[in-house]
Amino acid sequence: MTSSWEMSPELQHFRAARGRALLASILDLVRQQPNDLLTFEDVRRRINVRGQHAIGQRTVELDQIVGSEGRYADFDRHFLPRATVARQRWGSVGRLMLKSGDLPPIDLWKIGDIYFVRDGNHRVSVARTLGRQYIEAEITELIVDVPLTPALSVRDLLRTEEYSDFLEWTNLHQLRPDERIEFSELGCYLDLVRHINVHRALLAQQRGGEISRDEAVADWYDAVYMPIVRLIRERRALGAFQRRTEADLYRWIMERRDAIAAERGAAPDPQEVAGASLGSGDYKGPADVVDELLRRALQVVGLRRPRAAGDP
Repeated sequence: MTSSWEMSPELQHFRAARGRALLASILDLVRQQPNDLLTFEDVRRRINVRGQHAIGQRTVELDQIVGSEGRYADFDRHFLPRATVARQRWGSVGRLMLKSGDLPPIDLWKIGDIYFVRDGNHRVSVARTLGRQYIEAEITELIVDVPLTPALSVRDLLRTEEYSDFLEWTNLHQLRPDERIEFSELGCYLDLVRHINVHRALLAQQRGGEISRDEAVADWYDAVYMPIVRLIRERRALGAFQRRTEADLYRWIMERRDAIAAERGAAPDPQEVAGASLGSGDYKGPADVVDELLRRALQVVGLRRPRAAGDP
């Protein structure tokens, strides 16, 4: 015989949430979307934090809460309960929320445009299961210079870590506050450091004196990087290069320039190379090469890879 508690509405919601968690794990796998909550300490360790301050109580969109300080293994990316969550604890929070409608504000860390739970993981899970969109929270913000959005994955975090280190070394976020340099592959920011160092040496040679790093970074951004980016925008080139960013195309154009310089013994103007390259449509980054090899392998065995949005 079932107990009255087992027939309670909060238990029914818990069972529904566990079923949705299983379905979400399958769908996220198929869609290649992150299913795990982000770890607050991992994000904080990888990104340079310039300070923190208390924001106070605010209303927060539940979809923007994508991580936890201590309970990241107990809930999935949608804050649905995993098997490690005790139904009694979840059910007691659910009972209170169903009865009173609201509970005391949760505590959140804010980094960029995303939030991490300091206290209140079960309240977030119950609220999302009940279909709510917002929750009241006491917020402490960590100040960073890189963009963080709710779509952030572990792989994105590795790129963001590289971006954060690049900004710390170059001070570009202070020199040009509107900058936004994002790659789709790992390991690309080291190439930009090399470009800046070469540009610094050329400036010193032209001007006959030492060039400070800030001066070299600002001049590289204004005289080398942004003219190519503006040309990319004028040509609307990203439409012809699937799943790529402006920084990807800049890096590719500079690689072509280096190849021409090695062949001819003299480096052409980067904008001339950009103008010729953007019409060719033959860019292939590492992800494109892997994708093409996978497609060919599937064709050999008589299968076809499912076409993704934006595939040619």
